[in-house]
Amino acid sequence: MRNNVVANAEKFIVLPYRKNRGNLVPGEMRQASNAVSAEKIATSMASRFVGVAAYAVMVDEETGDMSSPRLLVRHGDIADINP
Repeated sequence: MRNNVVANAEKFIVLPYRKNRGNLVPGEMRQASNAVSAEKIATSMASRFVGVAAYAVMVDEETGDMSSPRLLVRHGDIADINP
């Protein structure tokens, strides 16, 4: 009998935002290797976007679904991604 254990892993992402017709729109998500790296990437991108945020998220290894975002650092205007 197989053990059905859901494997979750913490990942680090950086999400830039731009304005489109007055609304905040997320740009292309970048992955970072750790929290410090995510914060450095976000800081380096901050001057090129209206907002940038670095998050730690839990990723379901089987489905790729992300949950439980935890804000690490923010620069400028960002959207609230928590439900």
